Amino acid sequence: MIYGWYDDAHQFPDKLVDVTDLADYLGAKYGGWVDIARKYGTRNGRWISLPVGGAGATMVYRKSWVSQAGFEAVPNDTAGFLKLCQGLKRIGHPAGFALGNATGDANGWCHWVIWGHGGKLVDDNDKVVIDSPETIAGLEYAKQLYETFIPGTLSWLDPSNNKAFLAGEIGLTSNGISIYYAAKTSSDPTLKAMAEDIHHADYPVGPIGHPTRGNLIVPGMLFRYSKFPNAAKDYMRFLMEKEQYEAWQTASIGYWTHPLNAYDASPIWTADPSTPPIGIA
Repeated sequence: MIYGWYDDAHQFPDKLVDVTDLADYLGAKYGGWVDIARKYGTRNGRWISLPVGGAGATMVYRKSWVSQAGFEAVPNDTAGFLKLCQGLKRIGHPAGFALGNATGDANGWCHWVIWGHGGKLVDDNDKVVIDSPETIAGLEYAKQLYETFIPGTLSWLDPSNNKAFLAGEIGLTSNGISIYYAAKTSSDPTLKAMAEDIHHADYPVGPIGHPTRGNLIVPGMLFRYSKFPNAAKDYMRFLMEKEQYEAWQTASIGYWTHPLNAYDASPIWTADPSTPPIGIA
């Protein structure tokens, strides 16, 4: 079994074992698959991969610094969000979003900006339509947002924003729960104190008028050359069963979000007020 990113399975669908029977079993047992998991996992009516979940993303911020910038919380619209980031820069606690080779962090927020302004890579007929007024509007917004960032984000990798946030260099970024997890579980008193000031907010909504947050979907794939396809499929099933899956979510304090609807009721989502339910629907 091989884990990939996003739509990797769709680059070589004919090389993969059909896992429709496994997907049907899990869907029937656990309340069905969320829509985005079905889109990533299926092609021409069959399941070519099993989305095992994803790293959900929110806006992670220092509550006290957002207050100093003049805001009670992160605005729920992109125009207000830009003003917040400008305010954070003004008080010396800028935002910082990865723009380098960051698989999750950079793709996540950049897609959010483009989608939030109505841009898209392809249309419903798979025609490339990225060159559009909507994409240009998204890029113009991203340029303004970039001007509020801490210097150096063009070279950032996925761990970079975590390090900058925990070092107190930035006051807001886009990330999963891992920054809060690192602070909460640290033996460093300074980081433990920081955890109390770390809050999360959903991505603001752009001019398109509805949420467009992306997620780092991880598909489990089984190549046809496998000598033990049945054992591999059963291992995939084992990972997705409640006894293992909820323990996984709990251990990561919600970093790992689920593709099956039944796990909306996982205890982790109500165990800690600072742990937001970051779904992948």
